[in-house]
Amino acid sequence: MPSNDVRILAQAAVPTAAVGAIAAVVSGVVAGGKGAIGAVVGTLIVILFMGIGLYVLQRTARSFPQLFQMMGLLLYAAQLLLLVIFVGLFKSTTLFNPRAFAVVLVVATLTWIGAQARAHMKAKILYVDPEAPSKDDKSQKTDRSS
Repeated sequence: MPSNDVRILAQAAVPTAAVGAIAAVVSGVVAGGKGAIGAVVGTLIVILFMGIGLYVLQRTARSFPQLFQMMGLLLYAAQLLLLVIFVGLFKSTTLFNPRAFAVVLVVATLTWIGAQARAHMKAKILYVDPEAPSKDDKSQKTDRSS
C-alpha cells in the first residue's frame, strides 16, 4: 500500500479502536463482561470490514479510476448490508450481549466513516502528475527535430 493509503487507514482505524475501547468499558459497566465482549467483537468486525473495503477501493482506484465512484458507493452499501447481516446472525447469541454488539457496531461504523472522510479531506494527494510531460513539451520536441 502506498504511504497515503496507509496513513488514511491509520487515521480511520485508530479513532475507531479508541471509540471501541471506550464502548467496551461502558458496555462492561452497563451489561457486564458479556457487554464488553460484544463491544470488542463489534469493534473488531468494523475495523476488519472497513479496512478490507478501503484496501479494495484503493486498488480499484489505481486499476480502474473510471469505476472509483461507483465502486465506492457499491462497497459502502455492501459493507452496511454485511454489518446488518452480522447483527441479525448474532441477535440471539449467548456468547456476548447482542445489544451492546449492535450499538457498538453502529457507533464504530459511524466513527470509521467520519474519520475516513476527515483523513481524505486533510490528505494532500496529487491528482495531477507533476513529472508527466505536457502536450507543449511534446510539440516542442517534435518542432526542434524538424
